[in-house]
Formats: sequence, C-alpha cells, structure tokens
Amino acid sequence: MNHEFTIKPLGEAGVLVNFGSTISPEIHCKVKALADYLETHPFAGMIEYVISYTSLAVYYNPFVVKKQAGKYKSDSALEITSAYLCRCMEQLADVQKETARVVQIPVCYGGEYGPDIDYVAQYNQLSVEEVIAIHTEPEYLVYMIGFCPGFPYLGGMDKRIATPRRDTPRVAIPACSIGIAGEQTGGYPLSTPGGWQIIGRTPMDMFSLKKEDDPSLLHAGDIVKFYAVSEEEFAALKEEYGHES
Repeated sequence: MNHEFTIKPLGEAGVLVNFGSTISPEIHCKVKALADYLETHPFAGMIEYVISYTSLAVYYNPFVVKKQAGKYKSDSALEITSAYLCRCMEQLADVQKETARVVQIPVCYGGEYGPDIDYVAQYNQLSVEEVIAIHTEPEYLVYMIGFCPGFPYLGGMDKRIATPRRDTPRVAIPACSIGIAGEQTGGYPLSTPGGWQIIGRTPMDMFSLKKEDDPSLLHAGDIVKFYAVSEEEFAALKEEYGHES
C-alpha cells in the first residue's frame, strides 16, 4: 500500500494527517488503516482520532507527549507526535485492505416515512419505483461518521437520483429517516433539524445508548446495502429490533 501523506499541526494539541484531496475508496483505505493501527497502538498522550474523507485528525495531551522527549530527542509535542505517526506509516507499508463489514438496512420508502420521494422522482424525471430501485442497487461505503452521533457519510449513490436539499430545512426530522442531499445519501440516527429530502425510514436503531460499548450502528469502513420493505414489514421489524423511537 503506497502511503503518500502530509502532517500539519491542528492548534497546540493536534495534528492532521492528510492523504490527498480526492474522495475515493483508495484514499479512505489509507485513512482507515492508520486509524486502525492507532486503535491498537496508541502513543502516550494520545486522546482520540477523528476520521474524515481524506485525512485523520489526531488529538493529544502535549504535556504527556513531552515526557517522551528523551526517546525522540525533541521537547516539541508536535515533533514527537509527527515522528511517531511517521513510524506508524512505515509499519503500514504492507497493509492490505481488510474485508469490510456489510450492513443490510431495511427501508420503508415513501408514504409517511418518505414524504419527499415524490419530489425526488419528479426532479429526476423518474417514477417512485425507479427511485427505490436505483437507491437500493449500490453498495455504499461509510467514509466517516459526523454531524451528529452515528450519522454516516456514504459514498456511491447513483447520480440519477441526485436531488438538491430542501429550500427550507425541517425543524425536526424523525430518527432513522433516510434521505438524499445533492449526490449524497444517508440516515439520521437521531431526531434533528435537517434539509435533506426524506425518502424513507428504517426500523433499525442507527444510534442507541442502550448499547453502551458500541452505540453506533455504522462505522467508517462499513458497507451499507439498503433494501425495501413494506409498511407491514416495517412494523414487524420495528417490534423485532425494539426500535427506541
């Protein structure tokens, strides 16, 4: 795996490891590989890392990091952290892409669960049935989680159903709603304001505090496959899953 990267400071307690400027599965693989390595090989003083489309932000306690000054022959937390990350990248030279976890997500499209699907169909000169068929066809890569807890940024949506955001955002979108905004698709794990075109809803909890160890359904690197269910199937699955909302 060829790792070309740059390291830049993020204030006094963080660095940004950047792998490029193009959103692609190849660059995502590099970001994920470093994140996975830091998960199992954290350095003294590391607080957390945050995955984005093309980079990884790494935050640390500079006072703890500086205790490694003798080992790295530097008293700069930035230089020590950067040196450690460069060593990590050397370890990842031969890392191969891991098999991604595939998450099947049922969606009830249209009706009260997808009030904007007619607009999406009209905007793209398609039938509602065609919108559903196109939306459920791809396998979507979860590039990162952000905006709110558990919110997945997915890549891979077909441009044939790309639709602009609503002119006026809704004050509250129901939790687990599935929507489209421009060339993106994704789901709202929690009820929040939002301007995405809502085309359906899943009976699965996308974020649940009942799962203390791992409350988010999706993680960066996962593959998502949507499939359509009827209102009756939605109700049955909601009861089966113990949906919280």
